[in-house]
Amino acid sequence: MYSDKVKRTTLLIVCLLILCLIAGVLAWWAVGAGSRNIREEGAAALKQTITSAARQCYVVEGVYPSELAYLEDNYGLQINKEDYYVTYDAFAQNLPPAVKVTLR
Repeated sequence: MYSDKVKRTTLLIVCLLILCLIAGVLAWWAVGAGSRNIREEGAAALKQTITSAARQCYVVEGVYPSELAYLEDNYGLQINKEDYYVTYDAFAQNLPPAVKVTLR
């Protein structure tokens, strides 16, 4: 009788530990997936911001900037270079540049 209670208690403790471990792993995975999603949305927002700044430059000056640094210096564009790679390819001054933002 006493050994049955000990076996039940031990089994209950083992089951609770397994459930806690599973819950911890799921929580860790959810936080990681959420963080990745936020960074991807940040990359899309950065691309939109760069495109808008280039368009604004075209409206004001009549040409698209040939370099990304021009937008940073003259239009207040700030880029988080620690988190994102930015490719800015200006083919011609009268055509919008190709902008690509990727996560580091």
